[in-house]
Amino acid sequence: MPVAKILFIGDIVGKPGRMAVRELLPAIIEDYRIDLVIANCENAAAGFGVTRDVVEELFRNRVDVLTSGNHIWDKKEVLEFVEDYETLLRPANYPEGVPGFGSVVVPSPTGAPVGVINLAGRVFMHSLDCPFRSAEKEIEKLRKKTSIIIVDMHAEATSEKQAIGWFLDGRVSAVLGTHTHVQTADERIMPKGTAYITDVGMSGPFDSIIGTRKDAVLERFLTSMPNKFDVARGDMRLQGVVLGVDPASGRALEIERLSVKLDM
Repeated sequence: MPVAKILFIGDIVGKPGRMAVRELLPAIIEDYRIDLVIANCENAAAGFGVTRDVVEELFRNRVDVLTSGNHIWDKKEVLEFVEDYETLLRPANYPEGVPGFGSVVVPSPTGAPVGVINLAGRVFMHSLDCPFRSAEKEIEKLRKKTSIIIVDMHAEATSEKQAIGWFLDGRVSAVLGTHTHVQTADERIMPKGTAYITDVGMSGPFDSIIGTRKDAVLERFLTSMPNKFDVARGDMRLQGVVLGVDPASGRALEIERLSVKLDM
C-alpha cells in the first residue's frame, strides 16, 4: 500500500484565506500527490467562526475535513448545522452533550482510512475537559478503524502543544498545532514516529497582525479600548504541512512545511 500523503492547512482567515485555498490548493494537490486535505476553518467566515455557505465552499474547493477551535461557536447559526457534517469537527474535549463531532474517520485514495481528532488547549484559553485524557478516549475509538490518526491541537501555549506531542508520540501519526497563526520552524518526526509542529501557520492576508488589519490591532494595544477587528486584505498566502504516513503502521515518514504566496 502506498504512502499516504496528507496536507494540513493552517487557520483559514476570512475571504482572503478562502481565496488562497481556492487558487493555490489544486496545484499543491497535484505537485505533492495529496490524498487527503484537512484544514482549520474556525476563522474562515469574516475572521470569526464559520457559516454553512463557507463550509460548503471549502468542501467544494477540495478540502476533505475541517477542524476548528475556540471560535467555532462565534457564528450562532453553526448550532443549526454543525451536526449535518461529520467532517466538520469541533474540539473533542468539550463537555458531554455539546453538539457536533470531535473526531472522524474518512476514506482516502490509498485505501487506508484516515482518522482526525480535534482538541483544544486550556492554558490561556477557555476551560474545557482535559485534552490529554480526551485524546486517549478518541484514539481508543479510532484505532478500531484505522492506523493513521492526525491530531489538530488548537492551543495558545507552546508548552501545552509540545506536552501533548510527547504524550501522544507513537500513538498517533501527527500532532499539529493551530491557533496562533504564526508558523513555527520546529517540524520533526518524534522518536516513536509521530510528526509534530507547534503551529502550522495561517492561510490568509499576511499584510496584517495575525490576519487582522494592523491599525485596528495597534489601536487596541495603544488605548486598551474595544474596537472592531476586520480581516486584512494584502499579501495572501497558504500555509500548512505535508505529511507522508505509512498506512500499515501509522508512523509518520516525513513532514514538510509549506508557505505559498498567491500572486495577484
